[in-house]
Amino acid sequence: MTISTHVLDTSIGRPAVAVDVRLLAREAHGAWREIGRGGTGADGRIVGFGSTPDAAEYCLRFDVGSYFRARGTESFYSIVNVEFNAADPGAHYHVPLLVSPYGYSTYRGS
Repeated sequence: MTISTHVLDTSIGRPAVAVDVRLLAREAHGAWREIGRGGTGADGRIVGFGSTPDAAEYCLRFDVGSYFRARGTESFYSIVNVEFNAADPGAHYHVPLLVSPYGYSTYRGS
């Protein structure tokens, strides 16, 4: 299975560049373990975090607060966590984030 994401800043209608994103997996005892990390590029994308072999619950943790601070923009959110179930070990999961200083949305992409 593979997991990817991209971040769009809807307040400026452009990709969000240099957003730190961590990929976490839920362990059997319920704690989160970091299994990947990256920063969005000029197109707002992280192509992939490498292969994750197991169907599991995952979390993409987006550091949007640092992104907005670097742009000199006040923001309500500092971290956005997107938790999702990846049930098919043979599938690709693309989880985009649309963000603005005072709101966000996400969906399963392709």
